[in-house]
Amino acid sequence: MTAMDAEIRKRSVKISGHRTSVSIENGFWDALKDIAAAKAISVNALIEEIDRDRQGNLSSAIRLYVLGCLQKKA
Repeated sequence: MTAMDAEIRKRSVKISGHRTSVSIENGFWDALKDIAAAKAISVNALIEEIDRDRQGNLSSAIRLYVLGCLQKKA
């Protein structure tokens, strides 16, 4: 992991037609894009799925989702 992967960046996303922002590390964002591509859906569509099932804050829910996907692969 590089310092760039750990850098937290705020990103604008659209959930159910509403704009919001999430602050997540570049490494998690890159993994989220890879997961979305593997599912053949957009990152926004994947975030909408995560949002429907989440408890707590969206940024944390995204991190936990990515972690769960990576753990299943390992």
